[in-house]
Amino acid sequence: MMTRQRFEQQHATLLRSRPVGTTADLSDCIAAHWNGHQITYAFLCDNECGQVDEEFDLDDYVWDEWRPMFEEWLAEPTFALRHEVKRWLADAPPFEAGQ
Repeated sequence: MMTRQRFEQQHATLLRSRPVGTTADLSDCIAAHWNGHQITYAFLCDNECGQVDEEFDLDDYVWDEWRPMFEEWLAEPTFALRHEVKRWLADAPPFEAGQ
């Protein structure tokens, strides 16, 4: 059984190798992207437009519930380039170490 830490390590490696603004489409309603420092998880809008709706933390409770789905994704990862995510990342303030 995969641990959350192992999944996030492998997931981060895959996302960092993709262009800025790329999301990992973990399911029909969940996506994730690399924000330059860590993985950001988010729900997608209910109206099937594919836009990012709300971010969430992948804590142990969420991991336990969705682990099988995330393991399936890791076996056959799918990605999408989302221009809204690319714009968000371009508008983000620069990262300052230690803050």
